[in-house]
Amino acid sequence: MFAVEMKNISKSFGSVKANDQIDFAVKKGEIHCLLGENGAGKSTLMKILFGLYSKDQGQIRINDKTVKISNPAAAIDKKMGMIHQHFMLVDRFSITENIIAGQEITGALGIKIDNKAAEKKVKEISGNFGFDLNPKALIENISVGEQQRVEILKALYRNAEILILDEPTAVLTPQETEELFKIMRSLTADNKTIIFITHKLKETMEIADRITILRDGKKIDTVNKDETTPQKLANLMVGRNVLLDVEKKEKKSTGEIFRLEKVNYKNPLSGLKLKNINISFKKGEIVGLAGVEGNGQLELEETIAGFRSVDSGKLYFDSQDITELSTRKRRDMGLAHIPSDRNKRGLVGNFSLAKNILLGSEWNQQFKNRFAINFNYLNDYTEKILNEYDIRYSKKNSTASELSGGNQQKLIIGRELSRASDFVLAAQPTRGVDIGAIEFIHKQLIKMREEDNAIFLISAELDELLNLSDRLLVIYEGAIVAQGKVEEFNEEKLGLLMAGHSEEEV
Repeated sequence: MFAVEMKNISKSFGSVKANDQIDFAVKKGEIHCLLGENGAGKSTLMKILFGLYSKDQGQIRINDKTVKISNPAAAIDKKMGMIHQHFMLVDRFSITENIIAGQEITGALGIKIDNKAAEKKVKEISGNFGFDLNPKALIENISVGEQQRVEILKALYRNAEILILDEPTAVLTPQETEELFKIMRSLTADNKTIIFITHKLKETMEIADRITILRDGKKIDTVNKDETTPQKLANLMVGRNVLLDVEKKEKKSTGEIFRLEKVNYKNPLSGLKLKNINISFKKGEIVGLAGVEGNGQLELEETIAGFRSVDSGKLYFDSQDITELSTRKRRDMGLAHIPSDRNKRGLVGNFSLAKNILLGSEWNQQFKNRFAINFNYLNDYTEKILNEYDIRYSKKNSTASELSGGNQQKLIIGRELSRASDFVLAAQPTRGVDIGAIEFIHKQLIKMREEDNAIFLISAELDELLNLSDRLLVIYEGAIVAQGKVEEFNEEKLGLLMAGHSEEEV
């Protein structure tokens, strides 16, 4: 029996066909992975199922009955729940208050909320599925993994039988991911049905019963997990043979090129502090930084790039003190920066591709014709980068905002890695890009390493850090809590360190 059937579903946004006549079916009591690159149509399809988008055509059936789902309330009424990538919780409310919001249990006269009855029900559901949550705890005092459990519990409190999880592991440590998978298995043992939206092959192979692959808004195939491999899935996602393993030759690093010495900084908005940061970067090596998001990675990135001034400490580039130097002067010295937020720091959406390539190099003599920009040279240079970095665009005068996310990222990487640089600050270089673009970006970073550049790789992807890095650092609450050669770490050890365990404990 199918818990969910979506037949001939199509949805367009202007001229873009996000879903193109998709058939998608999920068996009752299974974990079904919806796999595809970013922009493949996964989230759009699930937002149609949950009533967040209206479909242009097609039919939806729940438990063998044709249904009309025009809004999330209708989906909840059909016993569905959707757990979004960005949690929808009120920090200052307790777990119980967040779970019962809109479904409060009232006392005998129907006026006062019966907190004891609500807490009892929350505790009961939590215990049934091994959630191990304190109903009275405030959201702001619990971990990210626990917050995700609250979101799942919120759906179960509303009697959800079908759960949609949208990229649920994006902000979790490996241990929290394993806890989530245990919970998912306990839910399906209770005959719940789970749709798991992801682009991660390793997790798909670990948790799925069946897998549906989307590409460019179309369904490519549905396969049993036991009858496929990560390589086959990657090829189906991208439409060609993809190199999954990073080929990295042994390389001896040479002299120091960049150093942070006793750097301290307090973010005035969040209050997060960078505490006594000491890092040395050598030519010809990739130094990776692991940590749960929000532990100081952004502050460290923007301090190095020159967007933030340190409270104390020194930064040295090629032995020169650059602590007080502007971003422009740091770039002139040979710092390349792939920013973690490409829209805020990397691109100007309504600028042409050529003008985006020029960003940060406006004063560089190679782009000038006496006192003005030499647009003939700039256009030729841009075309060279577009070809070399396989950046796909629709027309010559395309703007950055008209590119897909993956092509926007490749535009930034092409601009930054084509500059004369000695030190590459690569923050989340593959965030929001598909597996084909990831393969390409990894090759470019390895190429920069081979050309004797130093690379600081800040990434939320542990596989990426373990595959690319020569040395690894772990950041927790603004402090570097561990560092060493990449061979000294594995995912389990990194996960424990990222969660605040000491090196002695792991």
